[in-house]
Amino acid sequence: MELGFVTTSDRGQSDGLLWRVAQTLLAEGLDLAGVVQTNIEFDPDRPCHMDLHVLGRAQVIRISQNLGAHSSGCRLDASGLEMAVAQVESSMDGGQSRLMIVNKFGKQEAEGRGFRPVIGRALLMGLPVLTAVSALNRIDFETFADGLARELPARDADVLAWCRAAMA
Repeated sequence: MELGFVTTSDRGQSDGLLWRVAQTLLAEGLDLAGVVQTNIEFDPDRPCHMDLHVLGRAQVIRISQNLGAHSSGCRLDASGLEMAVAQVESSMDGGQSRLMIVNKFGKQEAEGRGFRPVIGRALLMGLPVLTAVSALNRIDFETFADGLARELPARDADVLAWCRAAMA
């Protein structure tokens, strides 16, 4: 079982890294499962839109909701996230994917929801998984991974090298 992860400190940095890695591997003709996130930035005073691109499909799912200018609550649209999870699960049934990329092991996954069951299923199927983990969710991720995860340097070349080795 191969489980690789990156941790970055700047907002959106891991999203960009996983996006570039996915685009490189897709351009090489590899079949990937999972999701990568893009953020649509507006200005510093306005939260970005968060979109998940389902790999292997043309579908883009918005996972953020607008709570208003002065809201401080969680902007995650859990129904959008669960829609993305369902799309990824159904794409796994064909068994053609060589690697799964999940935009992050976040709060939902730390609490046992979101992509957590899908990541577990992929690993049981022998499908390598690449994700991002923030410092905030690191302890929960390490508990989930139970010593199987490998932290990767947050550089495109290093992550691509790990992906290629994990798929070999």
